[in-house]
Amino acid sequence: MSGKMVSINSSDQRKFDGYLAAPKSGKGPGVVIIQEIFGVNDHIREVVDEYARDGYAALAPDLFWRIEPGVKLAYDAEGMQKGRGIATKLDMNLAVKDIESTIKSLRAMPECNGKVAVIGYCFGGLMAYLTAARTDVSAASCYYGGRIDAFLGEAGSVKCPIQFHFGAEDHAIPAEVWDKVRGAFAGRKDAEVFVYEGAQHGFNCSKRPSFHTEASKLARSRTIELLHRTIGAPNQA
Repeated sequence: MSGKMVSINSSDQRKFDGYLAAPKSGKGPGVVIIQEIFGVNDHIREVVDEYARDGYAALAPDLFWRIEPGVKLAYDAEGMQKGRGIATKLDMNLAVKDIESTIKSLRAMPECNGKVAVIGYCFGGLMAYLTAARTDVSAASCYYGGRIDAFLGEAGSVKCPIQFHFGAEDHAIPAEVWDKVRGAFAGRKDAEVFVYEGAQHGFNCSKRPSFHTEASKLARSRTIELLHRTIGAPNQA
């Protein structure tokens, strides 16, 4: 399955690109896939294609477009350095607005039935959390999002079901962070924090040395279950 580039209207009357893949049925619930600091690269496009194969209309917006459009970085030292440099220049408030614009655009597309969730990885994990706090998205699944603990003051604004996925061996996101997230959502039956034994940062990415097959499969199955109970199980006919 191959996707295509589409144009998204921003909240400030500009345009930016996103990578869209449609389900075989032609229409289904929508998922916005939020990139890592490496841009909408081959891995993120593969994730989009994978969710489309599962029956979802999947769209990954280019969140770096305001700084450098079309970023696609490799998982090496050079890619890491450049990605971090771009991310430090990013206006996160504007980036959340761009995700909100993506959600609105996806809802209006013929490939989508109007229901949309967000799934984010690394930098995108943080952005998925902020999207859950600041928009009307139906659900959020946040994979190893760094610095979420710095924004837990917004936890009370999260109205939708939400998941957090952390690796037990992720030295960038230690156990005290998971505990803070758990504490911020204590008593919320629709908020789940999962920790995967033996998994490091980036455990879902097959392009990274830290890829962990079992953790990736389990986290994805939990994300699919979240999607099924919030935006619905797609028709894959």
